[in-house]
Amino acid sequence: MEDMPKEKGQKPVAQNRKARHDYHIHDTYEAGIVLSGTEVKSLREGRASLTDAFATVDDGEVWLRSAHIPEYSHGTWTNHTARRTRKLLLNRREISRIERDLANSGMTLIPLSLYFSDGYAKVEIALATGKREYDKRQTLATRESKREAERALAARNRGE
Repeated sequence: MEDMPKEKGQKPVAQNRKARHDYHIHDTYEAGIVLSGTEVKSLREGRASLTDAFATVDDGEVWLRSAHIPEYSHGTWTNHTARRTRKLLLNRREISRIERDLANSGMTLIPLSLYFSDGYAKVEIALATGKREYDKRQTLATRESKREAERALAARNRGE
């Protein structure tokens, strides 16, 4: 009997686009995620949302909360709950570093993306601090001015 070919590379499932807009990102970590069979199948269909999701550290374990993985379309009574709390897998050193950073300052732990890496479901989580309203406006203004400069440069290079 032949082995099935192993999945290689990264396959994105969900992005938290608002995260980079609403937070200053400090450190990022890649964590494994404990899932049931129907959750994996639902993710393979590319269905998940990290919009209101966040992570917490309880008793030395990291948990992903309120991430939405919809019920598997062909699932039966064994189907999972869409917004259940899921355990994240990190090594002890990373967890203690995260715990220390969360205790010291006004930081939160937010998921940035959910993806498959070589066939395993992974979550990229980040230590972040919330942006103030003026920070968000400043980020938008900076991005807009950079875009304008690139347009002007491109137009000059084209000889317009």
